[in-house]
Amino acid sequence: MSFAVFAFYVFAASAILSGLGVILSKNPVHSVLALIMAFIATAGLFVLMGAEYLAFLLMVVYVGAVAVLFLFVVMMLDIDFDELRSDYARFAPLGIFVALALVAQLAMVVSAWQIPDDARQARAKPTEGLIDASGAPVGNAEQLAMVLYTDYVHYFQIAGLILLVAMVGAITLTFRERRGVKTQDVSDQVARRREDSVEVVSVPSGRGI
Repeated sequence: MSFAVFAFYVFAASAILSGLGVILSKNPVHSVLALIMAFIATAGLFVLMGAEYLAFLLMVVYVGAVAVLFLFVVMMLDIDFDELRSDYARFAPLGIFVALALVAQLAMVVSAWQIPDDARQARAKPTEGLIDASGAPVGNAEQLAMVLYTDYVHYFQIAGLILLVAMVGAITLTFRERRGVKTQDVSDQVARRREDSVEVVSVPSGRGI
């Protein structure tokens, strides 16, 4: 059994177990951590297939989105972190084991990273006939940007609007009004007049105020 095959079995098993942990865990924090593990294992499978761009996209976009999701879960469910920290010593060995497993998986990704021959040829000559004004071939990232911001620009903008509405909705749902706290009223500040805040006093000469 080669090292690449062994790495495939490890990442595949990690992805399956992490996916089960997402749906079977009763604690939302544990579900989010299991989802991050599933993303990392899936990114490792992409690297083994020579699709390093998809692996980096999965790590940067989805793991970052999971961090935002974790923030929204904490805001909406009002999790008591004091209770979670009380069991820190009991779950410390499990956390160390998970950290070592992540380090081992990342080391396996770096060790088994190999680019297939067809991927090298595609990188050397991305698309036939697609060149810039100077006659040089266009790279993969530039081709992706050209397609995304020309043929699919409307879908891209709609996706951005949907994410914006989701963010505003999450903030609105988790907003709590606190009584007895001084707040800033911008309209009153803008409408404030000089006569309401400044008093001119005529002081006779030789006398104090």
